[in-house]
Amino acid sequence: MSTRPARTRLGASALAVAGVLFALYPATRPWHDEATVDGATRAMSSDWWVASHLFAMIGFILVTLGLLAVRDAVRHTRAERLAFAAVVTGWIGVGLVLPYYGAEDFGLHAVAGKYAAGQPLDLLDLVDTVRYAPAAITTFGIGLIALAVSAIVTAVAIWRSGVLPRLSGILFALGFALFLPQFYTPAAVRVAHGLLIAVGSVWLALALWSAGRTSPAGSRSGAAS
Repeated sequence: MSTRPARTRLGASALAVAGVLFALYPATRPWHDEATVDGATRAMSSDWWVASHLFAMIGFILVTLGLLAVRDAVRHTRAERLAFAAVVTGWIGVGLVLPYYGAEDFGLHAVAGKYAAGQPLDLLDLVDTVRYAPAAITTFGIGLIALAVSAIVTAVAIWRSGVLPRLSGILFALGFALFLPQFYTPAAVRVAHGLLIAVGSVWLALALWSAGRTSPAGSRSGAAS
């Protein structure tokens, strides 16, 4: 008995959980004016700062498992190579994004905690140094662009495969294509963006879960039709 349907359903579950985590990320993130010392201290020293960014980091990891499930689902179709390219691009993107998130989460939280405890630090200067170091911001940007490309290629693969519903990858692709631009928008827009990724991820997860009930032979016959 093939284990492929079970792997596909596991990937679908991972993708659904990722969607929920990406919705929680901006919804639970402390929103204060980080251009001021008081606002930066209140936001970054909060335990919710750590938790919310951790939600995003786990979400990125789970998305890569979802991409593997998409590749499994379309393996016997003409879209398999595209899905494989999406997996590789997505892994590269997540690998480049996570170090920046780690610095943003744990590094800035530690610095803000020291400042809140009375350490004589130039908090805003340190925050800018962490966030805008050339290597850090460049790899972060490249990583998010790679993730956007991966999500778009995933949607194209789904569209061409004939195995999954054609529209099931559209919102997923749109959410990750907007991940970089949404950082320059107000908090309400960022919360809405988190919900967009959640809806897109869960929609795709449901499509994958249904595909997980289809046998490999059924996938091949569907690809030939």
